[in-house]
Amino acid sequence: MGIALGMIETRGLVPAIEAADAMTKASEVRLIGRQFVGGGYVTVLVRGETGAVNAAVRAGADACERVGDGLAAAHIIARPHQEVEQMLPTPELLSMERSGALITAGE
Repeated sequence: MGIALGMIETRGLVPAIEAADAMTKASEVRLIGRQFVGGGYVTVLVRGETGAVNAAVRAGADACERVGDGLAAAHIIARPHQEVEQMLPTPELLSMERSGALITAGE
């Protein structure tokens, strides 16, 4: 088994927080970030062994569905290609977002 990427996209922040909580409690996964996609959508990303990520994403999706119409999508990529890895948030990028040092287009 390799390292997998799990993603849950939600309609709103509350379902995203609920999903993140459920995923990290359900199995040994590492929460690697969240992305505000726009239009109120939030994507939560986790990493871990494939079996753990599968269990985490199932738990997160179930938790999202208990918070109204919160679940937009859930997906797992086992052993993502190196090119995909470059798209994922890094600790440095997340730190810049939190500090306000990151300015995005249109700001």
